[in-house]
Amino acid sequence: MQHYPIGTPGVAWGEQEKQQWRASQTVKRSYQTQVVDKIAALSDSFELVRYGALSYDVARYPLLALKSPNWQADKPTVLITGGVHGYETSGVQGALLFASTIAQDYFEQFNLLIAPCVSPWGYEVINRWNPLALDPNRNFVANSPAEESAALMKLVAAQNLPFLAHVDLHETTDTDETEFRPALAARDGKQIAPGEIPDGFYNVDDSVSPQPEFHKAIINAVAKVTHIAPADKDGNIIGSPVVQPGVIEYPLKELGLCASITGAAYTCTTEVYPDSPKATDEICNQAQVAAVKGALDYLLAHAV
Repeated sequence: MQHYPIGTPGVAWGEQEKQQWRASQTVKRSYQTQVVDKIAALSDSFELVRYGALSYDVARYPLLALKSPNWQADKPTVLITGGVHGYETSGVQGALLFASTIAQDYFEQFNLLIAPCVSPWGYEVINRWNPLALDPNRNFVANSPAEESAALMKLVAAQNLPFLAHVDLHETTDTDETEFRPALAARDGKQIAPGEIPDGFYNVDDSVSPQPEFHKAIINAVAKVTHIAPADKDGNIIGSPVVQPGVIEYPLKELGLCASITGAAYTCTTEVYPDSPKATDEICNQAQVAAVKGALDYLLAHAV
Protein backbone atom coordinates (compact mmCIF):
# COMPACT_ATOMS: atom_id res chain seq x y z
CA MET A 1 0.00 0.00 0.00
CA GLN A 2 1.47 3.34 -1.04
CA HIS A 3 2.52 6.00 1.45
CA TYR A 4 -0.18 8.41 2.58
CA PRO A 5 0.62 11.93 1.29
CA ILE A 6 0.64 13.55 4.75
CA GLY A 7 3.20 12.83 7.43
CA THR A 8 6.29 10.66 7.75
CA PRO A 9 5.92 6.85 7.60
CA GLY A 10 6.08 5.35 11.07
CA VAL A 11 5.71 8.70 12.85
CA ALA A 12 2.39 9.73 14.40
CA TRP A 13 0.97 13.06 13.28
CA GLY A 14 1.53 16.20 15.28
CA GLU A 15 -0.56 19.34 15.11
CA GLN A 16 1.16 20.46 11.88
CA GLU A 17 0.17 17.28 10.03
CA LYS A 18 -3.39 17.49 11.35
CA GLN A 19 -3.65 21.06 10.13
CA GLN A 20 -2.27 20.00 6.75
CA TRP A 21 -4.87 17.24 6.57
CA ARG A 22 -7.67 19.61 7.57
CA ALA A 23 -6.59 22.13 4.93
CA SER A 24 -6.84 19.41 2.29
CA GLN A 25 -10.55 18.87 2.98
CA THR A 26 -13.04 20.69 0.77
CA VAL A 27 -16.81 21.07 0.88
CA LYS A 28 -18.37 18.74 -1.69
CA ARG A 29 -22.07 18.87 -0.83
CA SER A 30 -24.55 20.90 1.20
CA TYR A 31 -25.65 19.90 4.68
CA GLN A 32 -28.25 22.66 4.52
CA THR A 33 -30.03 21.50 1.38
CA GLN A 34 -29.51 17.74 1.71
CA VAL A 35 -30.19 17.39 5.43
CA VAL A 36 -31.38 20.50 7.30
CA ASP A 37 -34.08 21.37 4.77
CA LYS A 38 -35.34 17.77 4.77
CA ILE A 39 -35.51 17.77 8.56
CA ALA A 40 -37.40 21.09 8.54
CA ALA A 41 -39.90 19.62 6.08
CA LEU A 42 -40.84 17.01 8.70
CA SER A 43 -41.90 19.56 11.32
CA ASP A 44 -45.59 18.73 10.91
CA SER A 45 -44.97 15.11 11.92
CA PHE A 46 -42.15 15.40 14.44
CA GLU A 47 -40.87 17.65 17.16
CA LEU A 48 -37.66 19.21 15.86
CA VAL A 49 -34.85 19.32 18.40
CA ARG A 50 -31.71 21.41 18.05
CA TYR A 51 -29.34 19.71 20.44
CA GLY A 52 -26.29 21.85 19.75
CA ALA A 53 -24.08 23.12 16.97
CA LEU A 54 -20.52 22.39 15.93
CA SER A 55 -18.05 25.03 17.07
CA TYR A 56 -16.26 24.86 13.69
CA ASP A 57 -19.16 26.91 12.26
CA VAL A 58 -22.16 27.28 14.56
CA ALA A 59 -24.46 28.75 11.93
CA ARG A 60 -23.55 26.22 9.25
CA TYR A 61 -23.61 23.08 11.41
CA PRO A 62 -26.61 22.93 13.75
CA LEU A 63 -27.11 19.51 15.31
CA LEU A 64 -30.69 18.40 14.73
CA ALA A 65 -32.88 15.52 15.79
CA LEU A 66 -36.48 14.44 15.33
CA LYS A 67 -38.74 13.26 18.16
CA SER A 68 -41.96 11.44 17.54
CA PRO A 69 -45.00 13.16 19.08
CA ASN A 70 -46.71 12.15 22.31
CA TRP A 71 -43.73 10.75 24.20
CA GLN A 72 -44.84 8.69 27.17
CA ALA A 73 -42.72 7.22 29.92
CA ASP A 74 -44.45 3.85 29.62
CA LYS A 75 -43.69 3.48 25.89
CA PRO A 76 -40.44 1.82 24.77
CA THR A 77 -37.91 4.32 23.44
CA VAL A 78 -35.76 3.71 20.36
CA LEU A 79 -32.82 5.75 19.06
CA ILE A 80 -32.01 5.82 15.34
CA THR A 81 -28.78 7.52 14.26
CA GLY A 82 -27.09 8.19 10.93
CA GLY A 83 -24.08 10.07 9.69
CA VAL A 84 -21.81 9.34 12.65
CA HIS A 85 -19.35 8.98 9.80
CA GLY A 86 -20.30 11.84 7.55
CA TYR A 87 -19.19 10.17 4.33
CA GLU A 88 -21.57 7.23 4.82
CA THR A 89 -24.40 8.75 2.81
CA SER A 90 -27.16 6.17 3.13
CA GLY A 91 -26.93 6.33 6.91
CA VAL A 92 -28.06 9.95 6.71
CA GLN A 93 -30.47 9.66 3.81
CA GLY A 94 -31.81 6.32 5.02
CA ALA A 95 -32.67 7.83 8.42
CA LEU A 96 -34.41 10.73 6.68
CA LEU A 97 -36.24 8.37 4.34
CA PHE A 98 -37.46 6.30 7.28
CA ALA A 99 -38.63 9.46 9.03
CA SER A 100 -40.50 10.73 5.98
CA THR A 101 -42.15 7.44 4.96
CA ILE A 102 -42.95 4.81 7.58
CA ALA A 103 -41.89 6.25 10.94
CA GLN A 104 -45.45 7.40 11.62
CA ASP A 105 -46.58 3.77 11.54
CA TYR A 106 -44.69 3.30 14.83
CA PHE A 107 -45.62 6.48 16.71
CA GLU A 108 -48.28 4.77 18.85
CA GLN A 109 -45.99 1.93 19.94
CA PHE A 110 -42.64 3.70 20.41
CA ASN A 111 -40.98 6.92 21.42
CA LEU A 112 -38.67 7.48 18.44
CA LEU A 113 -35.61 9.72 18.59
CA ILE A 114 -33.89 10.15 15.21
CA ALA A 115 -30.55 11.94 14.77
CA PRO A 116 -30.06 11.72 10.98
CA CYS A 117 -26.63 13.38 10.68
CA VAL A 118 -24.41 13.27 13.75
CA SER A 119 -21.35 14.63 11.89
CA PRO A 120 -22.43 17.42 9.52
CA TRP A 121 -18.91 18.70 8.80
CA GLY A 122 -17.94 15.16 7.82
CA TYR A 123 -21.06 14.98 5.66
CA GLU A 124 -20.11 18.09 3.70
CA VAL A 125 -16.47 17.17 3.12
CA ILE A 126 -17.31 13.45 2.73
CA ASN A 127 -14.94 12.25 5.41
CA ARG A 128 -14.90 9.73 8.24
CA TRP A 129 -13.22 12.08 10.71
CA ASN A 130 -14.09 15.43 12.22
CA PRO A 131 -11.83 18.48 11.69
CA LEU A 132 -9.55 17.39 14.54
CA ALA A 133 -8.77 14.15 12.68
CA LEU A 134 -10.83 12.24 15.24
CA ASP A 135 -13.21 9.42 14.40
CA PRO A 136 -16.49 10.22 16.20
CA ASN A 137 -17.30 6.51 16.25
CA ARG A 138 -14.36 5.75 18.50
CA ASN A 139 -15.09 8.65 20.82
CA PHE A 140 -18.45 7.94 22.44
CA VAL A 141 -16.72 8.03 25.81
CA ALA A 142 -16.82 10.15 28.96
CA ASN A 143 -15.37 13.63 28.38
CA SER A 144 -15.25 12.92 24.67
CA PRO A 145 -12.78 15.03 22.66
CA ALA A 146 -15.17 14.77 19.66
CA GLU A 147 -17.93 17.33 20.09
CA GLU A 148 -20.18 15.42 17.67
CA SER A 149 -20.09 12.43 20.00
CA ALA A 150 -20.38 14.46 23.19
CA ALA A 151 -23.44 16.32 21.91
CA LEU A 152 -25.29 13.14 20.96
CA MET A 153 -24.55 11.56 24.33
CA LYS A 154 -25.90 14.67 26.05
CA LEU A 155 -29.07 14.48 23.93
CA VAL A 156 -29.62 10.85 24.91
CA ALA A 157 -29.06 11.57 28.60
CA ALA A 158 -31.49 14.49 28.47
CA GLN A 159 -34.37 12.19 27.53
CA ASN A 160 -34.23 10.76 31.06
CA LEU A 161 -35.79 7.50 29.86
CA PRO A 162 -34.40 4.02 29.36
CA PHE A 163 -33.88 3.03 25.73
CA LEU A 164 -35.04 -0.35 24.50
CA ALA A 165 -33.06 -0.25 21.25
CA HIS A 166 -30.63 1.72 19.12
CA VAL A 167 -30.11 1.26 15.39
CA ASP A 168 -27.02 3.09 14.09
CA LEU A 169 -26.92 3.36 10.29
CA HIS A 170 -23.54 3.04 8.55
CA GLU A 171 -21.83 2.07 5.29
CA THR A 172 -18.66 0.20 4.43
CA THR A 173 -17.22 1.71 1.25
CA ASP A 174 -14.29 1.11 -1.07
CA THR A 175 -12.77 4.33 0.28
CA ASP A 176 -12.42 2.62 3.64
CA GLU A 177 -9.57 0.71 2.04
CA THR A 178 -8.21 3.37 -0.32
CA GLU A 179 -8.41 6.44 1.91
CA PHE A 180 -9.57 6.02 5.48
CA ARG A 181 -7.52 3.05 6.69
CA PRO A 182 -4.35 4.53 5.12
CA ALA A 183 -5.14 7.89 6.76
CA LEU A 184 -5.62 6.20 10.12
CA ALA A 185 -2.32 4.35 9.81
CA ALA A 186 -0.52 7.56 8.83
CA ARG A 187 -2.10 9.54 11.68
CA ASP A 188 -1.05 6.94 14.23
CA GLY A 189 2.38 6.18 12.73
CA LYS A 190 1.51 2.55 12.04
CA GLN A 191 1.66 0.10 9.16
CA ILE A 192 -1.44 -1.62 7.80
CA ALA A 193 -1.97 -4.70 5.69
CA PRO A 194 -4.40 -4.60 2.77
CA GLY A 195 -7.94 -5.58 3.75
CA GLU A 196 -11.01 -6.81 1.92
CA ILE A 197 -14.24 -4.84 1.53
CA PRO A 198 -17.30 -7.13 1.81
CA ASP A 199 -19.76 -7.00 -1.06
CA GLY A 200 -23.13 -6.60 0.58
CA PHE A 201 -25.01 -5.61 3.71
CA TYR A 202 -24.00 -6.80 7.17
CA ASN A 203 -24.70 -5.99 10.83
CA VAL A 204 -22.56 -5.49 13.91
CA ASP A 205 -23.95 -6.89 17.18
CA ASP A 206 -22.60 -6.31 20.70
CA SER A 207 -20.23 -9.12 21.66
CA VAL A 208 -20.80 -8.40 25.36
CA SER A 209 -24.57 -8.85 25.13
CA PRO A 210 -25.49 -10.32 21.74
CA GLN A 211 -29.05 -10.52 20.44
CA PRO A 212 -28.82 -13.05 17.59
CA GLU A 213 -32.56 -13.33 16.90
CA PHE A 214 -32.90 -9.54 16.71
CA HIS A 215 -30.10 -9.41 14.15
CA LYS A 216 -31.49 -12.34 12.21
CA ALA A 217 -34.78 -10.48 11.85
CA ILE A 218 -32.97 -7.38 10.55
CA ILE A 219 -30.92 -9.39 8.05
CA ASN A 220 -34.06 -11.15 6.81
CA ALA A 221 -35.80 -7.81 6.30
CA VAL A 222 -32.85 -6.27 4.46
CA ALA A 223 -32.38 -9.35 2.25
CA LYS A 224 -35.65 -8.43 0.54
CA VAL A 225 -34.02 -5.18 -0.59
CA THR A 226 -30.34 -5.94 -1.20
CA HIS A 227 -27.83 -8.77 -0.97
CA ILE A 228 -26.19 -9.84 2.28
CA ALA A 229 -22.38 -9.87 2.48
CA PRO A 230 -20.83 -13.34 2.46
CA ALA A 231 -17.98 -14.32 4.74
CA ASP A 232 -14.49 -14.25 3.24
CA LYS A 233 -12.35 -17.35 2.79
CA ASP A 234 -11.45 -17.26 6.49
CA GLY A 235 -15.07 -17.03 7.65
CA ASN A 236 -14.73 -13.34 8.50
CA ILE A 237 -16.15 -9.97 7.55
CA ILE A 238 -13.66 -7.07 7.95
CA GLY A 239 -11.51 -9.34 10.09
CA SER A 240 -14.23 -10.45 12.52
CA PRO A 241 -15.78 -13.94 12.61
CA VAL A 242 -19.22 -14.22 11.08
CA VAL A 243 -21.49 -15.48 13.88
CA GLN A 244 -24.51 -15.96 11.61
CA PRO A 245 -25.17 -14.91 8.01
CA GLY A 246 -24.42 -11.20 7.68
CA VAL A 247 -23.59 -10.61 11.36
CA ILE A 248 -20.34 -9.94 13.22
CA GLU A 249 -19.77 -8.76 16.78
CA TYR A 250 -17.75 -5.96 18.40
CA PRO A 251 -17.39 -4.93 22.06
CA LEU A 252 -19.31 -1.72 21.48
CA LYS A 253 -18.69 0.14 24.73
CA GLU A 254 -15.03 -0.84 24.95
CA LEU A 255 -14.43 0.63 21.48
CA GLY A 256 -16.38 3.83 22.17
CA LEU A 257 -18.90 3.09 19.42
CA CYS A 258 -22.11 5.00 18.93
CA ALA A 259 -24.35 1.95 19.37
CA SER A 260 -23.22 1.69 23.00
CA ILE A 261 -24.45 5.08 24.20
CA THR A 262 -27.99 4.22 25.34
CA GLY A 263 -27.20 1.01 27.22
CA ALA A 264 -30.12 -0.51 25.33
CA ALA A 265 -30.63 -4.27 25.33
CA TYR A 266 -31.03 -4.29 21.54
CA THR A 267 -28.35 -2.57 19.47
CA CYS A 268 -27.42 -2.77 15.83
CA THR A 269 -24.85 -1.08 13.63
CA THR A 270 -25.84 -1.54 10.00
CA GLU A 271 -23.29 -1.61 7.20
CA VAL A 272 -24.48 -1.04 3.63
CA TYR A 273 -22.12 -1.44 0.66
CA PRO A 274 -22.84 1.38 -1.82
CA ASP A 275 -19.99 0.52 -4.23
CA SER A 276 -21.41 -2.85 -5.23
CA PRO A 277 -22.37 -3.23 -8.90
CA LYS A 278 -25.64 -4.64 -7.55
CA ALA A 279 -26.44 -1.51 -5.52
CA THR A 280 -27.73 2.00 -6.20
CA ASP A 281 -28.14 4.99 -3.90
CA GLU A 282 -31.85 4.23 -3.67
CA ILE A 283 -31.26 0.57 -2.86
CA CYS A 284 -28.84 1.57 -0.09
CA ASN A 285 -31.32 4.04 1.40
CA GLN A 286 -34.11 1.49 1.23
CA ALA A 287 -31.87 -1.12 2.87
CA GLN A 288 -31.39 1.20 5.83
CA VAL A 289 -35.15 1.73 6.08
CA ALA A 290 -35.67 -2.03 5.91
CA ALA A 291 -33.16 -2.51 8.73
CA VAL A 292 -34.99 -0.08 11.00
CA LYS A 293 -38.36 -1.59 10.11
CA GLY A 294 -37.03 -5.10 10.71
CA ALA A 295 -35.73 -4.02 14.10
CA LEU A 296 -38.97 -2.33 15.18
CA ASP A 297 -41.15 -5.19 13.96
CA TYR A 298 -39.02 -7.67 15.90
CA LEU A 299 -39.28 -5.57 19.05
CA LEU A 300 -43.07 -5.36 18.71
CA ALA A 301 -43.29 -9.13 18.38
CA HIS A 302 -40.78 -10.15 21.05
CA ALA A 303 -39.76 -7.32 23.38
CA VAL A 304 -42.70 -4.98 23.97
